[in-house]
Amino acid sequence: MATSRRGFVGGMSAAVVFSGGAAFAQKKYDDGATDTEIKIGHTNPYSGPASAYGVIGKGIEAYWKMVNDKGGINGRKVKFVSLDDGYSPPKTVEMVRQLVEQEKVLCVFNTLGTPTNTAIHRYMNQRKVPHLFVATGASKWGKPKEFPWTMGFQPDYHTEAAIYAKHILANVKDPKIAVLMQNDDYGKDYWEGFKDGLGKDINKVVRHVTYEVTDPTVDSQVIQLKDSGANVFFNIAIPKFAAQAIRKAADLNWKPVHYLNNVSSSVASTLKPAGYDNSQGIITGLWLMDPTDKQWNDHPEMKTWREWMAKYMPGANTEDGNYIYAYAVSTLMLETLKKAGDTLTRENLMKQAASHQKLRVPLVLPGITVSTSPTDFYPVQAIRLARFKGETWELFGDVLSAEST
Repeated sequence: MATSRRGFVGGMSAAVVFSGGAAFAQKKYDDGATDTEIKIGHTNPYSGPASAYGVIGKGIEAYWKMVNDKGGINGRKVKFVSLDDGYSPPKTVEMVRQLVEQEKVLCVFNTLGTPTNTAIHRYMNQRKVPHLFVATGASKWGKPKEFPWTMGFQPDYHTEAAIYAKHILANVKDPKIAVLMQNDDYGKDYWEGFKDGLGKDINKVVRHVTYEVTDPTVDSQVIQLKDSGANVFFNIAIPKFAAQAIRKAADLNWKPVHYLNNVSSSVASTLKPAGYDNSQGIITGLWLMDPTDKQWNDHPEMKTWREWMAKYMPGANTEDGNYIYAYAVSTLMLETLKKAGDTLTRENLMKQAASHQKLRVPLVLPGITVSTSPTDFYPVQAIRLARFKGETWELFGDVLSAEST
């Protein structure tokens, strides 16, 4: 993990360089940028209930090492300062204040978790520090009018859940739906989208239970859901609890049509711990290539990723889709910084983040591109459904987006 240490601090515009009496080049910097360095801040749950996501931070750190080995960005090396917040909102506030006020980073990038990002949302916007490509799909990260310094990355939970709801109504005869939900903003965002997708058929939900991230297990909740007589299960949980719920349903011999939220779709983090036998037939929405899906083995982007993993993350689990995520989101950040050129101000960084047009980001599923604008802060807005079979996901159906719902 990257550690905090004193580094270069920007904050002053570089002098205009004159050549033959005319301005040759002008560099503009805010805090966190100099002629030689770009400093990026990040928080991740390397410990605590969401520690399965800690590999994302490690993957991002390895990505910037690769970038630096290749000469950096426009000649500048990236200093990536990653701190452990334990998936605890008060700790996130403390860590992010350290990054902004002491480390003086240019931006904060891919901070993970809905409750944790909610805790710093207003602060980042009051300080006018870019809060970019956050690692959460809550719909609130795409509201540039109210929060012009915060931008999401992945498909929003509201849209994803609405797609599941529509799929259930179209494919399950007489559905009786049970919902397990993490009791925070992340869970509620999925729940609101699911209700919107069901519309007048909201009465098809026969049991809805919640859990806290401090709970040791969700066993009692799954028992309640089974006892409701439900034949459909929507599992809104982070990997630790999603895996527990899959295992418990199998222990109870409860076999509903099972929908799993995308944030727990990693084979290595969720399905393998839950047991492959227990996971057969589960449905999720994917927007990234899955490293366990053999159809991508010969794809040039997957080959490049595997070479990168072998060199920069030797010994890491190549079945963990979180490393795919880390690589993809880091590539988007790299492209944004490249576009900013020598004008490394916070304002210009947000301007560049909001001007991607149908950008092909490596490892995103074919047919899905990244587009943003000053009024569109949702970079990725589509998914494909997939069913777990054997030891991997099998994609089916078309690319689905918000318009599909």
